[in-house]
Amino acid sequence: MSCASPKAVEYQTYHNFTIQKLGLNNSSISMDLQYYNPNNFGLQLRSTDLDIFIDGNLLGHSSLDTLLLIPKRDTFSIPVKFDVNMQNLFKNAWNTLTGKEILVRLTGKVKVGKANVFMSIPVDYESKQTFSFF
Repeated sequence: MSCASPKAVEYQTYHNFTIQKLGLNNSSISMDLQYYNPNNFGLQLRSTDLDIFIDGNLLGHSSLDTLLLIPKRDTFSIPVKFDVNMQNLFKNAWNTLTGKEILVRLTGKVKVGKANVFMSIPVDYESKQTFSFF
Protein backbone atom coordinates (compact mmCIF):
# COMPACT_ATOMS: atom_id res chain seq x y z
CA MET A 1 0.00 0.00 0.00
CA SER A 2 1.19 3.48 -0.74
CA CYS A 3 0.65 6.52 1.43
CA ALA A 4 -1.79 9.07 0.08
CA SER A 5 -0.75 12.69 0.10
CA PRO A 6 -2.63 14.66 2.72
CA LYS A 7 -5.41 16.90 1.48
CA ALA A 8 -5.37 20.55 2.50
CA VAL A 9 -7.54 21.46 5.46
CA GLU A 10 -10.54 23.62 4.53
CA TYR A 11 -11.28 26.98 6.15
CA GLN A 12 -14.90 27.24 7.34
CA THR A 13 -15.42 30.26 9.57
CA TYR A 14 -14.21 32.20 12.60
CA HIS A 15 -15.55 32.37 16.18
CA ASN A 16 -14.88 34.29 19.38
CA PHE A 17 -13.66 37.52 17.76
CA THR A 18 -12.32 39.62 20.66
CA ILE A 19 -10.49 42.92 20.89
CA GLN A 20 -8.15 42.25 23.80
CA LYS A 21 -6.43 45.63 23.82
CA LEU A 22 -7.58 48.76 22.04
CA GLY A 23 -5.10 51.57 21.41
CA LEU A 24 -4.62 54.49 19.06
CA ASN A 25 -1.46 53.03 17.47
CA ASN A 26 -1.72 49.29 18.14
CA SER A 27 -4.45 46.91 19.25
CA SER A 28 -4.55 43.18 20.02
CA ILE A 29 -7.18 40.91 18.48
CA SER A 30 -7.89 37.24 19.05
CA MET A 31 -10.24 34.77 17.40
CA ASP A 32 -10.62 31.07 16.69
CA LEU A 33 -10.39 29.96 13.06
CA GLN A 34 -12.47 26.87 12.31
CA TYR A 35 -11.24 24.36 9.73
CA TYR A 36 -12.25 20.92 8.48
CA ASN A 37 -9.76 18.06 8.03
CA PRO A 38 -10.95 15.92 5.05
CA ASN A 39 -8.22 13.31 5.58
CA ASN A 40 -8.76 9.79 6.89
CA PHE A 41 -6.05 10.42 9.47
CA GLY A 42 -5.35 12.95 12.16
CA LEU A 43 -2.57 15.52 11.92
CA GLN A 44 -0.51 17.63 14.29
CA LEU A 45 -0.08 21.38 13.94
CA ARG A 46 3.21 22.47 15.47
CA SER A 47 3.42 26.16 14.61
CA THR A 48 2.11 28.98 12.44
CA ASP A 49 3.78 32.18 11.23
CA LEU A 50 1.32 34.29 9.24
CA ASP A 51 0.86 37.84 7.94
CA ILE A 52 -2.74 39.05 7.67
CA PHE A 53 -3.74 41.48 4.91
CA ILE A 54 -7.04 43.33 4.39
CA ASP A 55 -7.60 44.63 0.84
CA GLY A 56 -3.84 44.47 0.24
CA ASN A 57 -2.86 46.37 3.42
CA LEU A 58 -0.90 44.58 6.15
CA LEU A 59 -3.20 44.30 9.16
CA GLY A 60 -0.94 42.33 11.49
CA HIS A 61 1.20 39.28 12.17
CA SER A 62 0.28 36.09 14.04
CA SER A 63 2.51 33.35 15.42
CA LEU A 64 1.52 30.17 17.23
CA ASP A 65 4.03 27.78 18.77
CA THR A 66 1.84 25.13 20.41
CA LEU A 67 1.15 21.54 19.43
CA LEU A 68 -2.49 21.10 18.35
CA LEU A 69 -4.02 17.74 17.48
CA ILE A 70 -6.21 17.79 14.38
CA PRO A 71 -8.83 15.01 14.31
CA LYS A 72 -9.51 13.00 11.16
CA ARG A 73 -12.60 13.97 9.11
CA ASP A 74 -13.72 16.54 11.64
CA THR A 75 -13.70 20.25 12.39
CA PHE A 76 -11.11 21.87 14.62
CA SER A 77 -10.22 25.37 15.77
CA ILE A 78 -6.92 27.23 15.79
CA PRO A 79 -6.61 30.10 18.27
CA VAL A 80 -5.13 33.17 16.59
CA LYS A 81 -3.87 36.32 18.29
CA PHE A 82 -2.30 39.24 16.46
CA ASP A 83 -1.33 42.83 16.97
CA VAL A 84 -2.94 45.34 14.62
CA ASN A 85 -1.35 48.51 13.31
CA MET A 86 -4.31 50.87 13.72
CA GLN A 87 -3.14 53.13 10.86
CA ASN A 88 -3.53 50.19 8.46
CA LEU A 89 -6.89 49.29 9.98
CA PHE A 90 -8.25 52.79 9.43
CA LYS A 91 -7.58 52.43 5.69
CA ASN A 92 -10.23 49.70 5.61
CA ALA A 93 -12.51 50.91 8.40
CA TRP A 94 -15.42 52.12 6.31
CA ASN A 95 -15.81 48.91 4.28
CA THR A 96 -15.48 46.85 7.44
CA LEU A 97 -17.93 48.87 9.53
CA THR A 98 -20.58 49.00 6.81
CA GLY A 99 -20.47 45.27 6.15
CA LYS A 100 -19.05 45.46 2.62
CA GLU A 101 -16.97 42.59 1.31
CA ILE A 102 -13.26 42.83 1.95
CA LEU A 103 -10.41 40.69 0.66
CA VAL A 104 -8.63 38.84 3.46
CA ARG A 105 -5.26 37.29 2.64
CA LEU A 106 -3.00 35.13 4.81
CA THR A 107 0.61 34.48 3.81
CA GLY A 108 3.37 32.68 5.66
CA LYS A 109 3.99 29.12 6.73
CA VAL A 110 2.60 26.41 8.97
CA LYS A 111 4.37 23.38 10.35
CA VAL A 112 2.23 20.22 10.25
CA GLY A 113 2.97 16.55 10.61
CA LYS A 114 2.08 13.13 11.84
CA ALA A 115 3.76 10.97 14.49
CA ASN A 116 6.01 13.93 15.45
CA VAL A 117 7.51 14.22 11.95
CA PHE A 118 6.84 17.77 10.75
CA MET A 119 7.19 19.68 7.52
CA SER A 120 6.87 23.38 6.81
CA ILE A 121 4.11 24.23 4.32
CA PRO A 122 3.75 27.65 2.67
CA VAL A 123 0.41 29.42 3.08
CA ASP A 124 -1.04 31.84 0.55
CA TYR A 125 -4.78 31.96 1.15
CA GLU A 126 -7.27 34.63 0.21
CA SER A 127 -11.01 34.94 0.55
CA LYS A 128 -13.69 37.62 0.45
CA GLN A 129 -15.24 38.11 3.87
CA THR A 130 -17.94 40.35 5.30
CA PHE A 131 -17.38 41.80 8.75
CA SER A 132 -19.99 44.09 10.21
CA PHE A 133 -20.12 45.87 13.53
CA PHE A 134 -23.65 47.23 12.95
